[in-house]
Amino acid sequence: MPRKKKVKRFRAVTAVKELARERVGTPPAGQIVIEKKKKPEKHKPTLGKLLESE
Repeated sequence: MPRKKKVKRFRAVTAVKELARERVGTPPAGQIVIEKKKKPEKHKPTLGKLLESE
């Protein structure tokens, strides 16, 4: 015998969201935030760092 479906409880939040989607429409999808320009280094690279990079 198949199980009976469990009745979902009424939640005001879901009801309000459903009404808003019907009236206004679905909200726009989230957009990826592009990183802003990176700040330049505050100090000049040391001799050790220069040698490591090359």
